[in-house]
Order: sequence, then C-alpha cells, then structure tokens
Amino acid sequence: QVQLVESGGGSVQPGGTLRLSCAASGRIFSNNVVGWYRQVPGQQRELVAQIASSGSTNYADFVKGRFSISRDGAKNTVYLQMNSLKPEDTAVYYCKLVNTLFRKDVGTYWGQGTQVTVSS
Repeated sequence: QVQLVESGGGSVQPGGTLRLSCAASGRIFSNNVVGWYRQVPGQQRELVAQIASSGSTNYADFVKGRFSISRDGAKNTVYLQMNSLKPEDTAVYYCKLVNTLFRKDVGTYWGQGTQVTVSS
C-alpha cells in the first residue's frame, strides 16, 4: 500500500502563486509516475502535470509555462509550483502515484485532495 498526503492548497488572488506538495510513504516502487490532477464539481478529473521516476515530465496545455512539477526522491515528495494563477484554476487538486513494473501499472493510489481557490 502507498499513502499520499497533499498539502499547500489555499486561497490566492489572480496572478498569485502556490506550491502543492505530495508526500508519499509505503510500498513505492523505484519505477513510478506521480501526477497532479484537478477536479471541479460536476466535471471530470483532469491531468495537470505528471513526472516519472526518470524525471520526464508532461503538462496539460492549459498550465504550460505557468506550472512546474518536480520531485525530491530523498523525501519521496512531488511538488507542483503554480504561478500566474487564474480563477479557472480553482479546483480540488489530487495527487496520484502509479507503481510500474516492466512498463505495466501494478498499483494506483490517490491522495485525499487539497482545495485551491483563485479569487479576487
């Protein structure tokens, strides 16, 4: 089992910044992918950004140039630096970890989510 704990959400004004953290513990494989997703009530959860254990990253078009994902292997923590926040970024942000073995998903885990609100 893997436990994920998100933190860093809050309320900011448009143009502001936040840094989300996702701390992982438990049975974490050396090969894994951690992603940040977000969800607005009534809408599907969508990918924001993800980072593999190799360090490769992938971003949704709507955050490119504004958000940055990184990971600290020693702390088993993944960060999402969010700059130039917009009201449409308001959502609950979730962290997801996928353990992989020989390129196959062998376990998917979600955090409890953290609220991000962007409003003037």
